[in-house]
Amino acid sequence: MNHLIQLRHTLHQFPETALEETQTARRILEFFRPLAPDQILENLGGTGLAFVFQGVKPGKRLLFRCELDGLPIADLKKSDHQSQIPGKGHLCGHDGHMAILCGLGVKLSQNRPESGEVLLLFQPAEETGDGARAVLTDPRFEQIKPDIAFALHNLPGYPLHQIVMRKGTFAAGSTGMTISLTGKTSHSAHPEAGINPANALATLIQELPKLPLEANGFALLTLIHAKLGSLAFGTSAGKGSLSMTLRAFDQEDLDNLIEKVKEKSRVISKSERLEVEFSFVEQFAVSVNDPDLYSLVENAAKKLGLSLIEKPEPFRWSEDFGLFSQVCPSFLFGLGSGESCPQLHEGTYDFPDELIETGVEMFWELVKETC
Repeated sequence: MNHLIQLRHTLHQFPETALEETQTARRILEFFRPLAPDQILENLGGTGLAFVFQGVKPGKRLLFRCELDGLPIADLKKSDHQSQIPGKGHLCGHDGHMAILCGLGVKLSQNRPESGEVLLLFQPAEETGDGARAVLTDPRFEQIKPDIAFALHNLPGYPLHQIVMRKGTFAAGSTGMTISLTGKTSHSAHPEAGINPANALATLIQELPKLPLEANGFALLTLIHAKLGSLAFGTSAGKGSLSMTLRAFDQEDLDNLIEKVKEKSRVISKSERLEVEFSFVEQFAVSVNDPDLYSLVENAAKKLGLSLIEKPEPFRWSEDFGLFSQVCPSFLFGLGSGESCPQLHEGTYDFPDELIETGVEMFWELVKETC
């Protein structure tokens, strides 16, 4: 464990943000080469890595996934492993998740599974929602397409080492959406000569947050940014934009909410003689846990004597592991990182080192139960 903790501290000191994780990937590759995996795939979906450990007999291919990327947020917690990269930090615990998968790699190098294959995936760009899609669309992914996929995420606010589970939706799907409005600029002394998006923008700000109330299940629209023209006092604006985050627990509800936003925007834009365009970023699928895998995770936790909790509702945040649940039966579970642990994405957050062993042992039990 000391070796894994030191690795985690090194990764914490040198965080890299989405799609820039070249040095992080290099460190992981250096760790795995002595473990002699049967197959190594580099630059998967960009900077991703996959390590395959083959069993003695044919069988199912089991995937365990972690994330390579840090956040563009300053690490504020003073420690001997504080981030050395200004304005960047591993403030979601991906450094710890990587250390856990490295620990599982050590176990697999010493004890190959009885059957099948175990695939350890170090995925880029989870924070932007781009990484899972990039990996899944990489042509080489077909070579290692899994039969079952597992992942975990540490969860501040829950007792240390507690396993947090759900059948069905574990985390919401979400997308960033921007509505761009185009009219016509004019002199501010003659606004009637132009087409100013101000009124349409104001109406959208008032009306769009009401749309989720029409959904059958949980849905939410959060306005995050608005822009009208530029700071030119002699000009009446001819362009405007409104950005928001949409989220829902059900993929159909999320898709329906997107369509309702488009429909409302088109109606309002037409009434104001404006052109309208839509763009999307940071798209996360709903993370859906396969109910048949629930007992495997539950049994693993019980064998290790860990506390279990069934969360009554899905988490509102998103995780791009949701895309794997569209490829094969998948299961994402939580690992409590302490009731007093700072929340994820806070400047003072730091992954608890004692969770590394717990995560390794949970994954190892799942290997033994499945392969």
